[in-house]
Amino acid sequence: MTPQELKNALGSGLLSFPVTHFDAEGKFAPDSYKAHVDWLSNYDAPVLFAAGGTGEFFSLAPNEIPEIVAAAIEAAEGRSAIVSGCGYGTAMAKEIARSVEKVGGEGILLLPHYLIDAPQEGLYAHVKAVCDATAMGVMVYNRDNAVLQADTLARLCDACPNLVGFKDGTGDIGLVRQITAKMGDRLTYLGGMPTAELFAEAYLGAGFTTYSSAVFNFVPELAVEFYRALRAGERAVCERILNEFFYPFMAIRNRSKGYAVSAIKAGVRAQGFDAGAVRAPLKDLDNEEMAMMEALVAPYRRKMAA
Repeated sequence: MTPQELKNALGSGLLSFPVTHFDAEGKFAPDSYKAHVDWLSNYDAPVLFAAGGTGEFFSLAPNEIPEIVAAAIEAAEGRSAIVSGCGYGTAMAKEIARSVEKVGGEGILLLPHYLIDAPQEGLYAHVKAVCDATAMGVMVYNRDNAVLQADTLARLCDACPNLVGFKDGTGDIGLVRQITAKMGDRLTYLGGMPTAELFAEAYLGAGFTTYSSAVFNFVPELAVEFYRALRAGERAVCERILNEFFYPFMAIRNRSKGYAVSAIKAGVRAQGFDAGAVRAPLKDLDNEEMAMMEALVAPYRRKMAA
């Protein structure tokens, strides 16, 4: 898939980030992971992001990432393009990008670099170096200590033909609208706030045609229904799903830091996949919270093979 083909795929439908499955010893569990990705690939998601933020990229060793990407590619069988998380410092991010390309990944999402704030010129140099290190399509994730301003992003678009996507996790609608107005259709724009459906209407108005749905991990049919209703302007349907599912889910997610990931993995376990526990520094839901997730997922329980 060329960068332009990836750009088109990103804008063609709902996106998601499969959780990374671990065994009882905390090691990557490929069989369970592939079964989960296989299930997700039966739904309308043109791109899945392996080893992304919801996939606990921050807790993975760099040499685990290509193994996870390769497993996702095998499981998806061409039904969904597989893009990988990428990040840390510039040198490490370049190595990760090359390792992903080597196993057949279609692109990377460049997550915020590690720890320290950086000026715009430093962010420019970082993103450009990673783009230059690979022929794959690259998306940047604007959030936390890696917030590109519109002028910096415009310079990167000029310098990096394989920069094809912009994902926002800042919630700064003023900034993202400036970016979409300045860059136009040069990039595909992805909403990336935690539980993106809660912000999807605002981002749609700012020029974002799609977003990454974390809950697609365990209620893919519902996630697709919401996305289609949003794009069709069926506001009553969106409000019904928000009230029946997303706001109750938000109440669970907000009970502890890190639950934007932990609650998703709990939902995957509630669907019968042996996804394992989250790795430190995250923690899993307690028994009461897990019971709440089980009750929330119950109406959307998947049909198990006989």
